[in-house]
Amino acid sequence: MELRVLRYFLMVAREESITRAAEILHITQPTLSRQLSQLEEELGVKLFERGARRITLTNEGILLRRRAEELTLLADKTEKELTSQEGCVEGRISIGCGEIGAVERLAGICQAFHAQYPRVRFDLFTANADLVREQMDKGLIDIGLLLEPVDMDKYGYIRMDMREEWGVLMRPEDPLAVHESVTADDLAPLPLILPRRGSVQNELAGWFGPAYDRLHVLFTSNLSTNSAFMVQKGLGYSLVIRGSVSFWDKSQIVFRPLSPSLRATSVLAWKRHQPFAPAAERFIEFIRRS
Repeated sequence: MELRVLRYFLMVAREESITRAAEILHITQPTLSRQLSQLEEELGVKLFERGARRITLTNEGILLRRRAEELTLLADKTEKELTSQEGCVEGRISIGCGEIGAVERLAGICQAFHAQYPRVRFDLFTANADLVREQMDKGLIDIGLLLEPVDMDKYGYIRMDMREEWGVLMRPEDPLAVHESVTADDLAPLPLILPRRGSVQNELAGWFGPAYDRLHVLFTSNLSTNSAFMVQKGLGYSLVIRGSVSFWDKSQIVFRPLSPSLRATSVLAWKRHQPFAPAAERFIEFIRRS
């Protein structure tokens, strides 16, 4: 049974006349009569008693009318849910991100998306870009906010419209804290805490130049928060992104930018050719429009 033919049947049952039903449906009377006859043949039952002035339903016709009303109502409801009820999008979007300044922009995107789709929830996973990418490749994370450099061959992405600034964390009473910025020669003899990512270490090696080979690297760390605790205990100086320490108490720890300046970009990325749940699909579309 086709929904179109069931709608024809319901119209005839309501009007009790093939002629009036055909006029409302904007089809010819012979076409409508043929469709009804084919429906009766398909079901193997008689649906109408055709009188001189009006058509009435048989017992089988009454049963079909009840079921046809349920089917067409469900079809209409489903169509509306799929095409027009955007506020009904729900589910969970998993987002991986590092401790970088672009997270503030990400928060603004999530805020705007939540206002449009209030039934969607977010799951934030904090790690460096290498681990976030690994989780994305496994399908465990939908969206990644990644600090470059990153190999983007497998990903769709939008580059964020801000640049991250590299600098050094130190205690406020440290002699270097009186400087507005810190040079490679300032840092070369000091115990350092470097980011764990190899690609980022290569970027820093380019900034340090010849001094890189004589650095005293005491720790590597994948999160700035943990390295900051080491700095507080006087164990070293941590190279971090400024945005990762924006909420730290400056009476406990301070940030000084590198000189010459070293900056990086970040991207919002997702795996290409991967099926996503409707909420994540809608979020990716939202990112592209934003």
